[in-house]
This record gives sequence, structure tokens and C-alpha cells, in this order.
Amino acid sequence: MSRASIRTSVVLSLLCWAAPAAADVVVDWNAIALQAVSQAGAARPGPSGLIDVAMVQLAVHDALQAFEGRWESYGDPIANASGSPVAAVAAAARDVLIGCGLTMTATGSVDSRYQTYLADRGLTGDPGVQVGQQAAGNILAMRVNNDGRIPPNPLQFFGDTGAGEWRPTSFSTATPPQPLSMVAPYLSGLTPFTLKDPSQFRQEPPPHLASGKYADEYDEVKQLGSLTGSARTDEQTDAALFFADNAVAYWNRAFAYIANQYFATDSGAAARMFALTNMAMADSLITVWYGKIYFNFWRPMTAIRLGESDGNSRTVGDPTWVPFIGTPNYPDYPSGANGLSGAATTMLANIFKTDRVPFQMTSVFVHPTTGARPTSPRMYGRFSDAADDVVNARIWEGIHFRSADEDARAQAKHVADWAFSHYLRPAH
Repeated sequence: MSRASIRTSVVLSLLCWAAPAAADVVVDWNAIALQAVSQAGAARPGPSGLIDVAMVQLAVHDALQAFEGRWESYGDPIANASGSPVAAVAAAARDVLIGCGLTMTATGSVDSRYQTYLADRGLTGDPGVQVGQQAAGNILAMRVNNDGRIPPNPLQFFGDTGAGEWRPTSFSTATPPQPLSMVAPYLSGLTPFTLKDPSQFRQEPPPHLASGKYADEYDEVKQLGSLTGSARTDEQTDAALFFADNAVAYWNRAFAYIANQYFATDSGAAARMFALTNMAMADSLITVWYGKIYFNFWRPMTAIRLGESDGNSRTVGDPTWVPFIGTPNYPDYPSGANGLSGAATTMLANIFKTDRVPFQMTSVFVHPTTGARPTSPRMYGRFSDAADDVVNARIWEGIHFRSADEDARAQAKHVADWAFSHYLRPAH
């Protein structure tokens, strides 16, 4: 049998098992979870809401596996499940969101949407609700009280002012403006979902400031990542705009497309896909944040403005240089977006047993200065093609050096492979 035939048979095999509930309930509650995280605003800064989304998806997976028993659960197994799996999914997602303090969406409270969701399907009071509640309770007990997200003395991190060291890129509105702490530094010490600790796959340091590699990467982002006078092509600018969107959101929208396209009648497979991808992305996020503080490497905006003082004769400084999109308030190395994208695409390839799966991604980004929007959606024939684009896009946006992108992607592959080989495996 040819490799193409093997890939086709693998994908088809993922589609042919009929689950007791349609996958749309899994997609529906993933969307509600994303809305609740978005509505939380400053309570979930940067990508930190990914931890909540991963918890929701693990509870949803465990609730369905109480009925199906096809894959291992993440929390304790649930015996003697009865009732509707749809009710179980809704209850699991609702209880995790409420338990994490995420009570509102833009179109109503999480609880009111839950009550309406059950009532519209004739499931109010269904025994499946208790299954979902138990699945959520297991996940909340494992995470909320002991994962480190609410430290008694919240960590603040301001970097330092030496050559090559990150310093805040965001400031308060006080007079004079005061530097703001790195976004969500507590993520660096969060208990991972699958890894032994945040440093398990720590990468090598970024290029030394005096090296030729650093000078090459400096020139690349300086020429291609500026707001004005950039050497970017129109296609590169379009990709930069597309992937300036929230990575947690655009990957979960891609997962929804994949679920609808390939698991439309298989809720269990859809739930496992959402759980594995978000869990791997969450662990990659934790390792990335650990690395950001450990290496404390400066952003291109700082590096280029101070280029004359970095000790490298090849780096020509420009004190007026501005990146194409605003620089997030956390260190450069490694890249968060590429940590998430590398984990997502590696996990998807593991699930499908092939990288060659057509899928769609969408972006809702609007440039805050120019009002420009990207072409959306984008179609891909391979998961790795999307990961390639994210690597380059962060350079074209002017917010990362290439090593931060490529090394984050490589680290994320290790994270995703580890998670896939140790968690939510076939039960038999």
C-alpha cells in the first residue's frame, strides 16, 4: 500500500465510528468557553485563559468517556454513567467555567446559556448532568486548589536594563508613566497538565549578542518587521496581520473546523482532539513562560532602538524604529504564539497519524493603527504549513527574532509528543 493510501485509510478510520452524541455539542461548548475567557478581560491577560480552556476540554472528554470508554480519562474514571452525553458535556463545561470564576459571556451568563441549552434539547434534569458535574469536579479538584495560578503574593517581573535584557514595553497612565510588570508571570511556575515540571524541555539560550547569527536575525526583523518603510511583500503583510490575532482563539476556531469536517458524528473523537490539543498548548505555554523569565531576552523594539550599545558592530541602531504590531509586554525568547502553534500542529498530526490533512483557519484581527484586516479564511493542506507561517509572521510583525520562533516550535513538538504518548491513550 502506498503512503498516500495509508494516510487516506487512517483519516477515514477516524470518521467511521458512530458516537452516541453529535460532535456539535463539543464545538458549541468550546465556543462558549472561549467567549467566557474573552469576556473576563483583564482577569485573563494575554494567553492565560488557555489554562481554563484546557480544563474545560478535559472535563468534556472525561464526561463523554464515562459513556464510551474508548480512551483513558484525565481525571478519575466515572462509573455507571447514564442519561444523555449531550447533557453531560454541557454540565461539565458549565461547571468548570463557573469553578474558574468565568461566569459571563458577551450574550449572557454562562449559567443562563447552560440552562437554555438543556431546555432547548429537552434535557433539563437529565441524569447525564450528574456525569458532567462529576467530570468537572474531578478536574477542578486537580487544578484550581494546587496548580499555582493564584499565588498568595502575586509574582511581578520587570526584567533588567543590561544589553540583551528584556525590560517592560507597557507603561501605566500615571505621571510620569511607570513600567508595568510582565503579563501573567505566574504562568512560569504553574503546574503543567502532563509534564514533570516547566523546565522539562528547556531549550538552549538565544544567540549571543556578539554573534553573526544574532546580527542576521536583527537585520531580518529590522527590515521586514517595521511599521513603516518595511521590505515586506503584500503577502507577508497579509500573513502578519492574520497571525496577529489571539493564538488561543484562532487555533480553537481551527479545531472547530476540523471537528465539524472530520468528526461530525463522533463526539468522543472531537472531544479528545480538543482536549489533547489544548492540554499540549497549555503545557507549551507554561514552558514558554518559564523560558521567557529564565532567559529574559529583549524584544526587537528595544534591541533595535539600542542597537548601538549591544557590542555588535554589525547591528546598526535606529532609536525611532517601531514594529508593525504592538509589542506584547513579556520577553522575546521563546515565542508564545509559536509555542502554541507548534504544540497544536504536532498534536493534530499525531491524532491523524499524518501531517497532510486539509483544514481552514480564520482571523478577526484589525490593525489598531491602520485598520487593515487580513484575508480570511486561509486554507492549508498540511498542519506544518500553518506552523511555518506563524514562525515567519512573528518576524514580519516585528515582535520576535527568528530563534525565538523556531526554538519555541521545536520545544513545543517535544511537549506535544510527550502529552500524546502519556495521556488520553486508547483504553484497550
